[in-house]
Amino acid sequence: MTAVFALATSLLWGLADFGGGLLSKRMRELTVVVVSQGAACAVLAVVVAATGAWSELDARLLWCAVAAGAIGPVSMLCFYRALAIGPMGVVSPVATLGSVAVPVAVGMVLHHERPGLVQVIGTLVAVAGVVLAGGVGGGGAPVRQRTVLLTLVAAFGFGATMSLVAEASPTVDGLFLTLFVQRVVNVVVGGGALYASVRRGTPALPEGGMRAVWASLPALAFVGLADVAANGTYAVAAQHGPVTVAAVLASLYPVVTALAARGVLQERLRAVQTTGAGLALLGTVLLASG
Repeated sequence: MTAVFALATSLLWGLADFGGGLLSKRMRELTVVVVSQGAACAVLAVVVAATGAWSELDARLLWCAVAAGAIGPVSMLCFYRALAIGPMGVVSPVATLGSVAVPVAVGMVLHHERPGLVQVIGTLVAVAGVVLAGGVGGGGAPVRQRTVLLTLVAAFGFGATMSLVAEASPTVDGLFLTLFVQRVVNVVVGGGALYASVRRGTPALPEGGMRAVWASLPALAFVGLADVAANGTYAVAAQHGPVTVAAVLASLYPVVTALAARGVLQERLRAVQTTGAGLALLGTVLLASG
């Protein structure tokens, strides 16, 4: 049961990442964030109402969820931009690293947890992978540096969001409520940023206007809903078996993103990029399993 749901989490997160990156090649990243998270928000509202999760609301949950929601749009904006301008097979594994490394660091600082030997090795392997994956790539050097910087910002943001959500979600109902509040703040913050950019003269709509957005609406909704579904399957996986197994298997989702990019976009990586991406993914798995 744990393995099945954890692997389903990897599949959903991997496809959501690929879909978000692909859509960001055709329209503004902020538009992708606002519309996709709006769809997720609508579904989570139904889930919260159906489960009675409102009873879990307290000040700690609220503030952690709001903080996660404020960080989320920045992380997703950087991530989708990196996916749009850089190789997905490199960006996804490196960004995933933050989702595991930051919570581990938080545990060390706040809860005085000591990393085990496996986690230390995982950190070293992951750092080596980031260096190799980001040091060499296609295109000019400025593009490579920007992609790496955007990916690292997204990685830190994802990890901070995961830590905040974990702090606010002691129960499954609490998780649903936290995710709902987080998505509401995502939409508010992202929508505000989008409105401000429009006021400065930057168009919010892609070429083709609203017709293009409506045509892409199923894909945009899929990105948001797949992300929500992945959170749900991960919660089930962690409840029905060892959390370590769930975390390790769920952290394999960059493989799905990379395979989708290879199959759909015919994306090819240089040998050093492939090695770096693989090491970053291996380091993430070691960190999760430690």
